[in-house]
Amino acid sequence: MMFDTKLQSLLEPTVTALGYELVGIDRLSQGLRGILLRVYIDSPTGITLDDCERVSRQVSGVLDVEDPIKSHYTLEISSPGLDRPLFMLEQFSRFIGRQVNIRLNKPLGTRRNFAGLLQGVQDQHILLVVEGTEYSLPYEQIDKARLVPEELDFAKH
Repeated sequence: MMFDTKLQSLLEPTVTALGYELVGIDRLSQGLRGILLRVYIDSPTGITLDDCERVSRQVSGVLDVEDPIKSHYTLEISSPGLDRPLFMLEQFSRFIGRQVNIRLNKPLGTRRNFAGLLQGVQDQHILLVVEGTEYSLPYEQIDKARLVPEELDFAKH
């Protein structure tokens, strides 16, 4: 799974102390420019640019002191957005009944990409219904998972 437990446990106390939820961390290679470290935060009232700046200052301090990344990196603090990434098993449980896109790090049968309705979590597997067929996707084989944004119906408002 794409979940970085070492970085998560290092940064979570700082993010939580500031009043935010640490949703997850993406570590993306940028070739010669090093690594993009994207830290997703959330709160019940949403995330503003000021929130991101506040968390960035504190997380930068922790990273400077602890030095967990030996190569050059760029830190980015972000809200999870409408296509929220899912990192931890518990996050999948929170969004049962929603549409998700999941990419596996190796094929299950002939497929790596799945888009369907999140049915549940069972024994370290994500249960997903794709076009009427239920799949049991091993959590440890998930490379990336994101919610599909729900359509906004402005006519109702």
